[in-house]
Amino acid sequence: MIFDVDGTLYRQSKLRRIMLFKLLSYYSIRPWKYKELLILHHFRLEREKRSDFTGDNLQEEQYSWCAVQTNATPKEVKKVVDKWIFNAPNKYLKSCLYPGVAKFFDDLKSLGIKTAVYSDYDATEKLKYMGLQVDLDISSTDARVNAFKPMPNGLNLILDELQITQKNTCLFIGDRFELDGRCAERAGIPFVLVDKADASTIFYPNLSSALLHSTI
Repeated sequence: MIFDVDGTLYRQSKLRRIMLFKLLSYYSIRPWKYKELLILHHFRLEREKRSDFTGDNLQEEQYSWCAVQTNATPKEVKKVVDKWIFNAPNKYLKSCLYPGVAKFFDDLKSLGIKTAVYSDYDATEKLKYMGLQVDLDISSTDARVNAFKPMPNGLNLILDELQITQKNTCLFIGDRFELDGRCAERAGIPFVLVDKADASTIFYPNLSSALLHSTI
């Protein structure tokens, strides 16, 4: 079972509201730092513009794209991004988890089903804060991947690492068909799209029920 992370395991809209409040509270009394807000905006924008992109070193290139747009150095971009995107939100992730996610992961583990996550963003720390454990954690900026969704590089790496030879025994769960769904199609893996309305109530409890009754 392979999972996307943002918007798939937790309510991304709730987290964004929390972080918007934190950003406004911080920068409203520090207007001289407005450039940092531009950095955050362009960092996400430049990555979104490059879906399907394959590079030589995405881990570093992602900062360079933003640096060009904001007249900053890659080092300055990385400092701001690390603070507000990769660190500050983590403490709120567990409170944003969709109902039933933790139990579904426990059920998968109890049945000996291997789990992995594949995200365009590094998810290692996010998983720790959410209290979720997986057998394999892969991001698009991994040096072995270096490609954004919907390129299938990340999913193919997971198949290789977990030694999965029958793709129909694998399932990828994500919240964006244009990225996650297309990625699964290209990798030849079955895909389930998270319905945001159902995810807030019954999506993961229903998956647990289906799993325990062997209907997934």
